[in-house]
Amino acid sequence: FYLTPPQVNSILKANEYSFKVPEFDGKNISSVLGFDSNQLPANAPIEDRRSAATCLQTRGMLLGVFDGHAGCACAQAVSERLFYYIAVSLLPHETLLEIENAVESGRALLPILQWHKHPNDYFSKEASKLYFNSLRTYWQELIDLNSGETTDVKEALINAFKRLDNDISLEAQVGDPNSFLNYLVLRVAFSGATACVAHVDGVDLHVANTGDSRAMLGVQEEDGSWSAVNLSYDHNAQNEHEVERVKMEHPKSEEKSLVKQDRLLGLLMPFRAFGDVKFKWSIELQKRVIESGPDQLNDNEYTKFIPPNYHTPPYLTAEPEVIHHKLRPQDKFLVLATDGLWETMHRQDVARIVGEYLTGVHHQQPIAVGGYKVTLGQMHGLLTERRARISSVFEDQNAATHLIRHAVGNNEFGTVDHERLSKMLSLPEELARMYRDDITIIVVQFNSHVIGACQNEE
Repeated sequence: FYLTPPQVNSILKANEYSFKVPEFDGKNISSVLGFDSNQLPANAPIEDRRSAATCLQTRGMLLGVFDGHAGCACAQAVSERLFYYIAVSLLPHETLLEIENAVESGRALLPILQWHKHPNDYFSKEASKLYFNSLRTYWQELIDLNSGETTDVKEALINAFKRLDNDISLEAQVGDPNSFLNYLVLRVAFSGATACVAHVDGVDLHVANTGDSRAMLGVQEEDGSWSAVNLSYDHNAQNEHEVERVKMEHPKSEEKSLVKQDRLLGLLMPFRAFGDVKFKWSIELQKRVIESGPDQLNDNEYTKFIPPNYHTPPYLTAEPEVIHHKLRPQDKFLVLATDGLWETMHRQDVARIVGEYLTGVHHQQPIAVGGYKVTLGQMHGLLTERRARISSVFEDQNAATHLIRHAVGNNEFGTVDHERLSKMLSLPEELARMYRDDITIIVVQFNSHVIGACQNEE
């Protein structure tokens, strides 16, 4: 099934979104120039989500990618709720009081976030009241806890992640008289999602990560070349510290059953996630909720089984690992992406491809054929392709789309092969998932002049 280049482009561009930060928004000059984002589904419907918003009552911008599993319900809920929890965690006491007083007296609320959304990124209207009530309870508690100290960003991020996960769990236990909502909160809690979120405020970049999506900084070296700096660690079996952490939290007798075939209890790839109450609740609680829940829940195989060797829950946490980085003028961009990208590309290649795309400079590296026997004809083909690539390399108006094109269409020589791209994008739904995962990418571009000026002030 052959796709023409225009057909390929329309598939690749279907979910792209770009936002340029206004030069001056009346408050401060931003260290962010703008961002590009895009998604390419492999699952139907796609289980990944993305979010971006400007914090209106504090400074800073929030960006995040969310990778769902066992359905998209949890990723959807986290993508529309987490930023509110973070924003509220960062608000000063007086602002929280103003917001609470406005709700009390029925006045219009101060807007907390300005969302930057693609039309496909929807909000679940049915649950908005429930979500708002949980958020309000949270800020009321923050008001009562008022310590008078300014909130540390790292602490705010950790508190927001943990609190939202706790609310997802509570809402499912309490249920809802409205049967549609009841089923929704249960679907959210029983499915799961990883989250990788960046908060950028001036030269302060914080990345909060739960699970195996990743954040990577693109740095331009003095000679113009590009290098990658990791700003998150995967929480999975490949991370020894993470395996150790899980083992420390459970009795020695469970050591052998905790991680099997590189999965938590032999089932779950990420070792940290939102939702997934199958790995958090006691067996009694799971049974009680499922028995009193709607019938659709009983028909769902995933909710019925109890994980093997399930003795001392919780086995899973949504607590993020937070990394703080002070931006420097040579830090040009940030890539946030779900594991669908990192499974196909090395971070060094990601840094080079995005860096060259953003600067419009294509560093010609000598053609490397890595031990392949290449005939003169093939070599001529590679050179011709390279020349064509230079003329067409910037046909994408969006850095995330450009990266997806490479992730899906790269051949062994590191160049985009249209035929491969066409094959990969025309796979039927049931096959696509065998070859690749959903891919969601946000590329944030930094303003080096503003960062340099901030540095000088400090």
